[in-house]
Amino acid sequence: MTASEALNLYKSRDISEKLSGSDKTFLGNRSFRVASSQAAEAKIFIQFIALIIRARIYTLLRKRKAEMPGKPNYLSVPSALKELEKIELIRQPNGNYKLDHAVTATQKVILGAFGLDEEWIKAQARQIGKDIQNAAMPEEQKDDDEDAENEEY
Repeated sequence: MTASEALNLYKSRDISEKLSGSDKTFLGNRSFRVASSQAAEAKIFIQFIALIIRARIYTLLRKRKAEMPGKPNYLSVPSALKELEKIELIRQPNGNYKLDHAVTATQKVILGAFGLDEEWIKAQARQIGKDIQNAAMPEEQKDDDEDAENEEY
């Protein structure tokens, strides 16, 4: 192993230890507040999965940051998540759902780090809008719509 590889490995170990130690802050783990040991184990497991996901997000953003000419400050995990939270659906007066705003250039860069693009976001928004409309539909109307779809002409 070269000296630079050893240094990178050491730095990543340090980051992992810091993440494990700081889970109290970003996962709300100051106290367990559970009634049983089974619930505590479940909460620890979920926190472990959250740390894995956060580490993957961190790795992808760091890789994207290294590819860019400048060092944008929006490619940290908290900043990226805050930026992506701005992507939201709104309900139109006709009952349809659509994206509240266009996907910004910053959001496109962040999405690109995950292998996603604006078209994927739009497709997901359309699908979620359809799912929300179908969930809000009365059962009788759903049955009528399904019967109409199954009719042959």
